[in-house]
This record gives sequence, C-alpha cells and structure tokens, in this order.
Amino acid sequence: MRSIFCLVVSVCMLLSVKVAAQSAHPIKVAVFAPIYLDSAFNGANYKLGNSNLPRNILPGLEFYNGVMMAIDSLTAEGVNAEVLFFDLKNSAEPIPQLLAKPEMADVSLMIASFNNRNDIKPLADFALSKKIPLLSETYPNDGGVSENPYFVLINSTLKTHVDALYKYVQRNYSTANLVWVKRKGAVEDMIQQFFADMQKKTPSIPLKIKTMELVDTFATADLMVSLDSNKQNVLICGTLNEPFGTAVMKTLSANRDYNCTVIGMPTWDGFKDLGKSDLKGVELIYSSPYYFPRTDKTSQLIISRYKNKFQARPSDQVLKGFESMYHFTKLLIKYKQDLVHNLSDKSFRVFNDFDIQPIKFKRENLQADYLENKKIYFIKKLDGQIKSAN
Repeated sequence: MRSIFCLVVSVCMLLSVKVAAQSAHPIKVAVFAPIYLDSAFNGANYKLGNSNLPRNILPGLEFYNGVMMAIDSLTAEGVNAEVLFFDLKNSAEPIPQLLAKPEMADVSLMIASFNNRNDIKPLADFALSKKIPLLSETYPNDGGVSENPYFVLINSTLKTHVDALYKYVQRNYSTANLVWVKRKGAVEDMIQQFFADMQKKTPSIPLKIKTMELVDTFATADLMVSLDSNKQNVLICGTLNEPFGTAVMKTLSANRDYNCTVIGMPTWDGFKDLGKSDLKGVELIYSSPYYFPRTDKTSQLIISRYKNKFQARPSDQVLKGFESMYHFTKLLIKYKQDLVHNLSDKSFRVFNDFDIQPIKFKRENLQADYLENKKIYFIKKLDGQIKSAN
C-alpha cells in the first residue's frame, strides 16, 4: 500500500506542474486520464487510510505511470519536450476549464485515456480547432465525433474488430462447425449485423454459420445442441456482456467431449472471471489493437523497473501509456506539424504496429470524420497462457 500511496501523492503534485524542459521552446504534449484524485484526497490530505485504492482509480493511474516511465526514457535520450498531465475527473477543473488554460495554447499533441463517452467530444473539438492530433488510446472510442480528421482512434471501433474477425474466421476456420452464439440485446444485434454485412460483401465463399439465441440463464443443453462431436466447433460469441460470456466459457469447460474454440469480442480481454479454475480447458480467441507479449527487451526492462519501484507487475494500461507517450512524441519530433499524416510510421515502434486510416461516413465527404487504427491483433488464451493467434 505504501508504494501506491506514494504514487498517488506524486500524481497530485504533478498535475499542477510541468515536466521540466530543456529550453524555452520545446515541443509540448498534453496527456489526459481519469485519475479521480478527488476521491482519494481532501485538499492535500490523503483520505483513504490504509485501504486499497478504489478500482476506478487504477486504470488511469497505471496509464499515468506508463507515461511517466516514457518521459524518463525520453529525458535520458535528450528529447526537448514539455508534458502536461491532466486529471479528466477533477471536479474543481472540468474539461472546458482545463482546455482554457494558457499552457494549452501551444500544445502540439494530445494523448487521452478515456473511460466516459461524454469526455471525448470536448477534447476532439479542441484538437480540431488547433489542428493537432488527439490520440484516443482506450475504450470507449465512440464519442459522437464527425468531420474531424485530427481525432485518432488508436483503440479501434467495434465494427473494425468485427470486420477483422470475419476475415480471421474465414482464413482459419472456414471448414469448422461455426456457431454464432447470440444474446438478446441492442448491442448484440448491432454486432451480428456487422458480421452479416461482411458475409454479404465478401469476395470469397461466404461462411456457413448457424445462429443460436440464448437467454442469460440458458441451460447446458441449450448451448450444446448445435455442437458437432466429429468436428472442431468454433463459437463466435457476439456480446460485450461479461456474465453471459463467462457462462458460455464455464459451460464448455464443464463439457469437454467437444473440441471447442470460443471467439469473443475485444472487451473480453478484461473479463476478470476467465482466469478461474472452473474455466480451464477451453481455447479463447479475442481481438485487440494491442498485443503485449512481454518477452521483448523493452517489456522486460519496463517490468523490472516497475517491479523495483512499485512492487507490482505493470498492467497493459502501463504499457499503453508508455507506448503512446514514447512512440508518438518521437514521431512528433520527426514530422512536427505534419504528424497527423504520418501516424503509421514504424520508425519508433515500441510494441505494436499501427495502421491509421481516414474514415468517412459518406464517401463524398471531402474530409475524414476521424482517423482509425485498422491494425487488429488476435490473441489466444488457454489455461492462463496468452499468445498471438495471428
């Protein structure tokens, strides 16, 4: 708890100061994340005692920590930059007030870890007005933004994931017993429609796929009835609902007479119960715009430094924070005002490749509604082991 407490105190202090720069005119980067310092501090006094930090604080705090580690690396390389960090959940300074700060006037790049859809558009509008990229690193990614070629979704949309999923299944499992497992719901209908649209426009032979719709309290027999004991069964579970997805995995884990692979949605990466012992023996595949194998030299260095400083293993949020700060700051130095047209450059690759493409809601539009990362990784998880499935 002591290391976490020190981390929160350091964040509280750094929100009001700038990272030291080397000259009067460095490049300037603004980073935004939900830290919820108000819930941890009463003024300068820490008010949570010796209890663990609330769960809602941790993702933003870990992202911040990754950003700070990247700043250490950039400083060691002699990079001339100034970094501003803002708490998106600071009730004393709402987003419009943050954006009106004088130090935001000459920012060249904005990086954000969002957790609320309503926070997105104000920052995106500011980025458009300043003609500087705003990189959205986390879900949610749909903030109602349009006609804004400076808003960049590094965390790809659900449609992009489903489009990539269709091609992935077509490439790897076209002869398997394919079953679309459907839960009732508007989001589930939308996901299924995305998949059906790909089915209609594919230049190859369309996939042969069954559909089963289950209630949340489905019985084992309801799920097993569409499986084939003589073939590989691939169940595509088109839902973001954690209890339903976990129930599918648990049912299959308890009935291993069938060879089954479950393909989930990108949010399944964060399903907490999928690592429990009663969910073993079933292969899970899900998509992500990020893949952190943690075996490369950079990952190992970050893991070592993080463990030494905080007595903990860095989460994916730490690695996202590090990658976004380091990679795109280096690209900003290389391209300056033309960064937005060179976001896919792999010159300073850290962990992931990015394929940033303009997205237009209407083909006749003169400018993009936003930019989006089209690079999707597929990740396989089995009995706690995670590896690439590409």
